[in-house]
Amino acid sequence: MDMQMLILILTATVAASIPLVYAALGELVVEKSGVLNLGVEGMMVIGAVCAFMVAAETGLLWLAVLAGAVAGALMALIFAVLTLSLMANQVASGLALTIFGVGLSAFIGQAYTSVALDGLKGLSLPWLSSLPVVGKLLFSYDILAYGALLAFFGVSLFLYRSRAGLILRAVGESPHSAHALGYPVIRIRYFAVLFGGAMAGLGGAYLSVVYTPLWAENMTAGRGWIALALVVFATWRPGRVLLGALLFGGATIAQFHVQGLGVEIPSQFLTMLPYLATIVVLVIISRDANVIRLNAPASLGQVYHDDVH
Repeated sequence: MDMQMLILILTATVAASIPLVYAALGELVVEKSGVLNLGVEGMMVIGAVCAFMVAAETGLLWLAVLAGAVAGALMALIFAVLTLSLMANQVASGLALTIFGVGLSAFIGQAYTSVALDGLKGLSLPWLSSLPVVGKLLFSYDILAYGALLAFFGVSLFLYRSRAGLILRAVGESPHSAHALGYPVIRIRYFAVLFGGAMAGLGGAYLSVVYTPLWAENMTAGRGWIALALVVFATWRPGRVLLGALLFGGATIAQFHVQGLGVEIPSQFLTMLPYLATIVVLVIISRDANVIRLNAPASLGQVYHDDVH
């Protein structure tokens, strides 16, 4: 394998990990507040189709990305009303949200399946992009890729270096204690869920206007479920989310390059490689119950209601 091929694989791995970073970081914040939203896949695919529709109709990619984030947040709002206001079961509501999102996206995206976009291009940074090896590896991505890195730092600083992040984590650990101290638990969880939806929508928008600038039914292809698994894999820590996203991005890219390198592996096995890696990682993590118990928010998935919100 020559250097050019290695650089190509590494940059493709980073690109494949971007939607996972957005979706997983959003879900991390949601779960830190004590809410379990299994509707990430549905929010991602709705974000993807809405972003593509806006891009195809207006040609404004920045507006398309914004539309994807808003669409994801609106999907999350449905989940929030059901689970936080009406106290529906979070697992069932999340699954329903995914089924609804996949079906709705297929319906409203029918007219756009044959449309192609001139997607968002990588940035060309003076001097930096032309550097040998490093220029291609670090300074050749689009603005949303660098936005994912900023989102990682922003979420990390918010959760562990801000008072608001401390309150959010307190709500996730013990909502009754947080309420006793005067914090509006339901309102805080609403904001967390909406943020998670917007981030999932951004991940979907990246797929349809940057990664593969076209619309295809169910184009997220299970990435929402992988993002959910990433949060557990990372034991609810942002740094590990970033590393895990790169790992799963590499597994996704492997299916396109392994056979090209002459390795005799059936294409069907390579296609299922990212999902197989997800299952293996979850099995390994689940073997140590202490890791889950010590790191998961104590009230995760539990229905909570207060009278003052």
